[in-house]
Amino acid sequence: MRTFLRSFFSAPLIAAILSGCTQEKHPANVYPIQEGFVDAHGMLMYYTSLGAGKPLVIVHGGPGASHDYFLPYLLPLARSRRIVFIDERGSGKSEKLADPAGYTVEAMVEDVESVRAALQLGRIDLLGHSYGGVLAQAYALKYQENLEHLILCSTFHSTKEMNGVFRQILGKMKPELRSRIQKMESAGLYGHGREFEKNRYTDDYMIAAWGEGYFPYLYQNHPDPNYSPTSAGNMSWDLYRAMWGSNGEYVIDGNLASVEYAGKLGTIRVPTLITAGDNDECSPALAREMNALIPGSQLVVLPRSGHMTFVDQPAMFIKAVNDFLQ
Repeated sequence: MRTFLRSFFSAPLIAAILSGCTQEKHPANVYPIQEGFVDAHGMLMYYTSLGAGKPLVIVHGGPGASHDYFLPYLLPLARSRRIVFIDERGSGKSEKLADPAGYTVEAMVEDVESVRAALQLGRIDLLGHSYGGVLAQAYALKYQENLEHLILCSTFHSTKEMNGVFRQILGKMKPELRSRIQKMESAGLYGHGREFEKNRYTDDYMIAAWGEGYFPYLYQNHPDPNYSPTSAGNMSWDLYRAMWGSNGEYVIDGNLASVEYAGKLGTIRVPTLITAGDNDECSPALAREMNALIPGSQLVVLPRSGHMTFVDQPAMFIKAVNDFLQ
């Protein structure tokens, strides 16, 4: 076809014809999904995007979850932005590593940068939730020149301080629950239970830690009726052990122990929004400290909200993000 066109038409007209052959036209109220994989230095990274306009890249928590838990709650952002969800290395549909030592914040920063460059997104807005907020901070500290806005949601900047929050959560538990959790942790959390449980937490521990223990800090105003602590265990366990650690939910002692950004956040100069729930697993006290450390940053604490602020207060969350970006 190209040879035929060159015989009869000018180069600009050829480009227009080819573009018309490959691009579908959609009504303004239709939001087609684009998805694919980016080869990030030998690591195949899955992305999916929809909407048009300035790119808003979104990175998820866990670590080891996937972008799916954002849906459908963040979809309204596509009305004014091209939203790009990434499954981090080892998570969701992205490639997994044979050696878990490669699961680090620093490596994931390079993955995000590879996706940005490969998709030719230019300067991006970047939103990170929970662990994704840690990743977003690390990206900003290295690639600030590629950012327009930074949004840090229900996250932490210091593992030492986050571990202090976990100690507070443990201290507020009913003694029976705390004793049950600590007994399972003392016995070791891996290699126990039924055969299908031995490479992850047992169902009993997930129900105690993620269900009875965490649930009040996950949801407040609008608890997800489909939430199941055992379903939350559908994630990358090799990654989780490498990054979070092997000793339970109430201490981070994997390679995330290196996350201590307090002395660096003052170098972030891009407009930054920090959000948290008023009963967040990542305490709003951490959000206030980050707000004090990042010059000119804005802080929104959502009422009657846990860690999943966009589920508890979806309209407030979307408005806060849109107002900030616009």
